[in-house]
Amino acid sequence: MGNSALKAHLETAQKTGVFQLTGKGLTEFPEDLQKLTSNLRTIDLSNNKIELLPPLIGKFSLLKSLALNNNKLTALPEDLCKLKKLETLHLNGNHLRQLPAAFGQLSALKTLSLSGNQLRTVPTQLSGLRHLDVVDLSKNQIQNVPDTVGELQAIELNLNQNQISQISVQISHCPRLKVLRLEENCLELSMLPQSILSDSQISLLAVEGNLFEIKKLRELEGYDKYMERFTATKKKFA
Repeated sequence: MGNSALKAHLETAQKTGVFQLTGKGLTEFPEDLQKLTSNLRTIDLSNNKIELLPPLIGKFSLLKSLALNNNKLTALPEDLCKLKKLETLHLNGNHLRQLPAAFGQLSALKTLSLSGNQLRTVPTQLSGLRHLDVVDLSKNQIQNVPDTVGELQAIELNLNQNQISQISVQISHCPRLKVLRLEENCLELSMLPQSILSDSQISLLAVEGNLFEIKKLRELEGYDKYMERFTATKKKFA
């Protein structure tokens, strides 16, 4: 891509607050964007070949949405965590193994997509995010869901297509969790905390494709209580 094309993109972005450059084979974050640190509200650099995010990313003080799906990121810089207005972060299809230690400082974050990375556990940093609504951790290498999950504020947690065989009973204590997706994992029925059914806010539990038959779920204590929540929620959206 020539300089003139990039220049045109930058001029548009200066007016609109949106910089979108997808599928152009970029191998690095465009350095020229630093001229727009006080303009941009949205950056979308999905479907490129970017391997590193520069510390400069922390300077986009107005940024609300950042999308870097399908790149080659193996790590994120701590500076990313300075984005106090960031509400949406899409990082599907990268090579991330963990999140920066300060990730919990992204206090405005509502939507986080990390599908198709190399995470091995549910990052503990997520528990500090008070406005988180949707977390997508599907298609990773997660094997267990730790106790810290009980502090997660999300409304929806997607853990489909991982290798989960253990789930902390603390997941029942998530104050806002309504939708829990656990399809295509390695769960035995005995490893599914019954309190998810009997004593949680969860009104949609998706567990197809594990190591038990779905009809066995109906025999568990608390299933009728879960069905009450499920039906009530369905009526609300009907």
